[in-house]
Amino acid sequence: MINFIGKPVSRVDGRLKVTGGAVFSAEFNCQGLAHAVVVRSTIASGRITAIAVDEADRAPGVIAVLTHQNSPRLPYHPHKSLPDAVVGERLHVLQDDQISHQGQPVALIIAETLEEAAHAVSLVRVSYAPDAGTTDYLSVTPVDPTDEKAAVTGLRREESQRGNPAEVFATAEVRFDGNYSIPREYHNPIETHATIASWDGDQLTLWDKTQWVHNVADEIAAIFGMPARDIHVISPFVGGAFGSAARVWAHVTLAALGARIVGRPVKLVLTRRDMYYGTGYRPRSTQRVAIGASLEGRLQSISHEVSHETSTYEEYMESLLFATRFLHSCPNVYTRYHLAPMNIHTPTYMRGPGEASGLFALESALDELAAKLKIDPVELRLRNEPDIDESTNLPFSSRSTRECYLLATERFGWSKRNPQPRSMRDGRLLVGWGMATGVYPVYVATASARVRIFPNGTAEVVSAASDMGPGTYTSMTQVAAETLGLSLDQITFKLGDTNLPRAAIHAGSMTMSSVGSAIQAACDMARAEALLQTGASNLNEALRHLKGPIEKLADFSPEGGEQKFSMNAFSAVFAEVTVDPELGETRVRRMVGAYGAGRIVNPKIARSQCVGGMIGGIGMALMEHASVDPRSGRVVNANLAEYAVPVHADAPPLIDVIFVDEKDPYVPMGVKGIGELAMAGIAPAISNAVFHATGRRVRSLPITPDKLL
Repeated sequence: MINFIGKPVSRVDGRLKVTGGAVFSAEFNCQGLAHAVVVRSTIASGRITAIAVDEADRAPGVIAVLTHQNSPRLPYHPHKSLPDAVVGERLHVLQDDQISHQGQPVALIIAETLEEAAHAVSLVRVSYAPDAGTTDYLSVTPVDPTDEKAAVTGLRREESQRGNPAEVFATAEVRFDGNYSIPREYHNPIETHATIASWDGDQLTLWDKTQWVHNVADEIAAIFGMPARDIHVISPFVGGAFGSAARVWAHVTLAALGARIVGRPVKLVLTRRDMYYGTGYRPRSTQRVAIGASLEGRLQSISHEVSHETSTYEEYMESLLFATRFLHSCPNVYTRYHLAPMNIHTPTYMRGPGEASGLFALESALDELAAKLKIDPVELRLRNEPDIDESTNLPFSSRSTRECYLLATERFGWSKRNPQPRSMRDGRLLVGWGMATGVYPVYVATASARVRIFPNGTAEVVSAASDMGPGTYTSMTQVAAETLGLSLDQITFKLGDTNLPRAAIHAGSMTMSSVGSAIQAACDMARAEALLQTGASNLNEALRHLKGPIEKLADFSPEGGEQKFSMNAFSAVFAEVTVDPELGETRVRRMVGAYGAGRIVNPKIARSQCVGGMIGGIGMALMEHASVDPRSGRVVNANLAEYAVPVHADAPPLIDVIFVDEKDPYVPMGVKGIGELAMAGIAPAISNAVFHATGRRVRSLPITPDKLL
């Protein structure tokens, strides 16, 4: 059998992407296509008192103007899926005169061309009766999540405690207590969100940018009160998403509604500014971490409390406290979750949701403790390596943090680090070395896949998965080729279509463990059937004797190993920065990351994921922040000119990625996933390096020059 799993195979869809052959959601052609543009609220709270659309109606090319006054009332039947807030109700678009947040859709212009629709938007006049609302995060009194939300999952319950952390902290030999903050951050993928909607009688087709095609069908079916089987969702390529396309946003509903009203296909493409009001974001958060330890560096007490913003109509929560409960050994741990309801739209998943934010506070606090104790930060972590998951008393299915620390420290040259802050220089530049631990849980979900083997020597493998960039097309082709015993060019893999077998959401680093397991099972069944029918010893021989195609469908369900083990992927990340002492400018010079993520199906693509996570972490640590006007909730820098993201010039000249040889027999295919883990721990590693370079601790991201001068 040919081995493809574990090989650095180049992307099978690479040529399509670099030659323009890959078709994204806004690029499909429909006869008679009309264009839509959203009119958005300019207040954050209140109601619409009047909306004048006559001038827009008469504008050249305008086909229709939809508002809450003339839009049909939609059923909005209950529907919640994994990306949705458990508590609360999604926005009902163009259904009443109430305004809950800045940028809320208040009208939809449909015209013959995009330019005509955009012009007509400027002609709509909306009058409001605003009320005070809540748009200033610093003025909000945090509240507890509702009991309904707290009961959903033990990982995200409102409050947890083991031992007596407050009492132990009060008498600890060494104590640290600090507050950390992270601003709101936006995904900013290259491809903005877009939907094309086309009705054929009662049948609806949606070409949509999404990480979960079946969820789009289910949600739109609930909103319109129709069977999901009558909705066909197509999404073969996604130009980056990072979580922003996990949920179904209001523009999808608007496109479908507009197409039904005008009786023509309608394309709705969000502008870059629309993305700051029409899709989610990483919520602004504040965190307090208090740690008590012995003089030898044994952790005795940890308290970690968090509060972050959410909308007034939904309670969005993340797993910021997940790592604190078990990442480092400590007998007394307290965690508490709070929410800050505001007149904003609902946040959502953003790469490493929860973990990336929570680890910034936890791993920065641990670095501050190490400085107090005058213990090396790596040594402090090694002294507090747990034998089991102390939050659940479950054994780890596998845990390779120790190997990650040791491999990364050796590759980085950590032993040459002078521990004294501000002691290392390169000419006039201050040099700092910092590190942090990363962790992300293993998620596995049900998924289905179908394979057809043809007598001509080819096979077609299909599943309604997604590929927003991590290489799903390639890795699934590798799994199918190895399982069937065929070459890569004999396999065609298709995804992104609700006509294909249902797959799990393309999020949470679960695609390979879920969809890959289904593909492996389907290919095993098809191969066995081909050998049985022909009596051949291998598939290539069997193909010469097949009378017709063989088709097999496999449904995969996880076996519940997570109830017996604590299943997580781990990393250790090291960063070197330089800081200009006169300008306060910080540059990341090099990064080394060691990852214990189980079986690596494609090390070339996996390395790309880690590099992307490191660069994303540079943005989180040094650049990215939404400037929100506290008076109105308006995002002042809702564009790529003023919302800074890392570019090629910001990437370190040296990025070193190490994969620990880790075998975990308890996770499907031995795969733990790496896309989310790649973002976890990056920001604190950089922040800790900046402290080492300057002697100045910045606890509020991003670390901009003004905070260092």
